[in-house]
Amino acid sequence: SLDVLRQGIEWGFETFPQYLAQLRRRGSAINIAAYIGHSSVRTHVMGKDASTRAATDGEIAHMQQIVREAMHSGAVGFSSSTSPAHNGEAGLPMPSRLAEDREMAALVNAMGESGHGVYMLTKGGHTTVAFLESLAARSRRPVMIAALLHNSTNPQAVFDDLDAIAQANTRGRRLIGQVSCCPLTMDFTLASPYPVEGLQRWKPALGLAGVALKKVLADTKFRDALRAELASKATFRLFNGEWHKVQVVEVARPENAAYEQKTLAAIAQDEARDPLDVMLDLAIAEDLKTVFTAELLNSDEDAVGRMLNHPHSIVSLSDAGAHLTFFNDAGFGLHLLGHWARDVGAMEMSEAVRRLTAHPATVFGMKDRGLIREDLAADLLLFEPDTVGRGPKRRVFDLPGGAPRLTTDAVGVHGVWVNGQQVADSSGLLEAAPLAGRLLTRFST
Repeated sequence: SLDVLRQGIEWGFETFPQYLAQLRRRGSAINIAAYIGHSSVRTHVMGKDASTRAATDGEIAHMQQIVREAMHSGAVGFSSSTSPAHNGEAGLPMPSRLAEDREMAALVNAMGESGHGVYMLTKGGHTTVAFLESLAARSRRPVMIAALLHNSTNPQAVFDDLDAIAQANTRGRRLIGQVSCCPLTMDFTLASPYPVEGLQRWKPALGLAGVALKKVLADTKFRDALRAELASKATFRLFNGEWHKVQVVEVARPENAAYEQKTLAAIAQDEARDPLDVMLDLAIAEDLKTVFTAELLNSDEDAVGRMLNHPHSIVSLSDAGAHLTFFNDAGFGLHLLGHWARDVGAMEMSEAVRRLTAHPATVFGMKDRGLIREDLAADLLLFEPDTVGRGPKRRVFDLPGGAPRLTTDAVGVHGVWVNGQQVADSSGLLEAAPLAGRLLTRFST
């Protein structure tokens, strides 16, 4: 939430070099690398207009200078998003979504002038792999494309993207597809309904809160429009109306306790009601405090196994805490080892280890990491192959102001070493863990 950000962020910086200096000064138990983010740059240059209009030539030139400065000071790349699921305060699009192709190309080229760095994009449906290949060609830099997730609305789409990425590589362009080994499962309330905010017919509710939001959610025309959109064909939707994959996690009123751990489809069948009405009516009755969980994407294991073994994919997507109140895939590496290698057998355990270590080190150009070898950095994980995995997700209240977040515990892990110093054991982070991490800069991609 904004309150957590206001309480928790130390704004001892304005420029990107100052940001890196603060990271170095504070220290960290783990290694850190930083991208220069498009939306932050756009907002700095354009102010409130960043989320409402295209940039002028002068503004693009100003943004290029900031990107050049960031790359010179140690950024490992330039990151952006064209995903319709990425919205800011009051439902406004994240600033990067307003960028025209010429702006995107200019900023990627500015990154490329440094001779290092990776362009990372969360790709929306209107951004083509062909366009991203053109950026790779002009900038002569690798392009990493996220988030390639299997979607039941259009199950072939992710494989079409991976095939296009493979074809680009045959032409000498370095394109890499970020894939996840986890089903995309997300907790949400209707006060912060991330899974449905990308729906066109949800727009009347965007930016509203309290009584005003509940009034819209109760409106019959609003509900009918949502039902019609969910029933229509689409190339991509984060939520597809699969009510058997949406569950009530936590109710706010004791009289509704019987709903917990039931899917909306099951409740709707028991009560002879429409599942959308079940969700909205329950949320309104509980002042929008009901917690739901939705299994949104990547639930077809046969498809996900194919994606993981694609020669131009990279296993990734913890989401780095971006939605930490209702989403956490920080244990994706342990899930790859325990579920996909040991339990499913989609790859050998040694290959799973390589996909988490040497492979990303090669993709990013980290020449001093990724292998256990003399003279390389000693970043090590000691785990038990028979038990390794991730524990159940749980909610803790340790953010600034006592705000909640989701977390998951490691299973079958005996120790973690960063640059040769132990920072965790089988119980988790050491109580007096050393600040052994380093700020990693300028990978030699």
